[in-house]
Amino acid sequence: MNDPHPSAALLAPTAVLPAPSTDPRAAVGFSGGQVLGAVIAAVAACALLLWMAGLHIDPFARTNIPYYAILAIAPMLRLWCLRDGRRWSLVLAQVVEYYTLFMALALIGAVSSYPIAALSQGFADAGLQRVDELLQFDWLAWYRLVAAHRSLQLLGIVAYQSIFLTPALLLGWFALMGMRREAHRFLAAFAIAAVLTLAIYSQMPAVGPFSYLWHGPIPYMPFSELWQPDLIPALRDHSLTLVDVGQLRGLVSAPSFHAASATLYIAAAQRCGPLRWWLTAIPSAMLLSTPVEGTHYLIDLILGAGVALVAWFFATLLVRWRVRTALATG
Repeated sequence: MNDPHPSAALLAPTAVLPAPSTDPRAAVGFSGGQVLGAVIAAVAACALLLWMAGLHIDPFARTNIPYYAILAIAPMLRLWCLRDGRRWSLVLAQVVEYYTLFMALALIGAVSSYPIAALSQGFADAGLQRVDELLQFDWLAWYRLVAAHRSLQLLGIVAYQSIFLTPALLLGWFALMGMRREAHRFLAAFAIAAVLTLAIYSQMPAVGPFSYLWHGPIPYMPFSELWQPDLIPALRDHSLTLVDVGQLRGLVSAPSFHAASATLYIAAAQRCGPLRWWLTAIPSAMLLSTPVEGTHYLIDLILGAGVALVAWFFATLLVRWRVRTALATG
């Protein structure tokens, strides 16, 4: 028997998708050339920092294979989705674009922290700890509380690792709802926050409160472990010159990029409709876990949140400028 409405079957897969935003400004983001230019500039800056610090990356290392695979597959998948033209394909194309850009920004920022650490001098732990004392924050008491309760440890690890879950949900929602402006605002803010964090970190490197304050047997090893006390001196004296992209370790203490990220996630979540409560609660939990699991002073978190607010402000200005120019030129 023939279907009297053959187009219904074709539309069925898209019927389960919520309707995208009807605001014409919502779909306006940065142009492909602007995005590509920003990424190339970031890669060039990272390469310059590596060269200045006498560091290098082995392009043939097996740990690079996942990144090469993503860089090879993502553009082809996005192009296929755009050519397909159906609603779900267009959403998937946006997801691929946003996720790839976020991965690139996170990777470039993490790699850049190595030459910046290598070019830095001294440690700022004494000053950071004095500020925490003025704020009446007792890191050792916080750590002992977590070390004494396995449930807090497990919850803390899950919350701390959500740094990659929340942006996946945020960017997925923006792609689904056709909110390119918000996706690009978030990505721009993330990039600006990374630049500001690394710039401040270069002037106040630290080993973190766990290394600085704790002495004796370790009852609980936080998720971020104790990399700074050994890794930063090795980078500075050039006993370590190879950066393994597949084994990157967190080096930045102040400002806390986990705190900066959480603040950006919470700001972006307010544009996510019914998901905003979940996407506010998850990064809030990440903030609570960061002092111990990220071995951060309280002032690190305050600085990180401040960096995020500045980054969000400038990203908002950039997006508004882009929307105005795009609509003015038709």
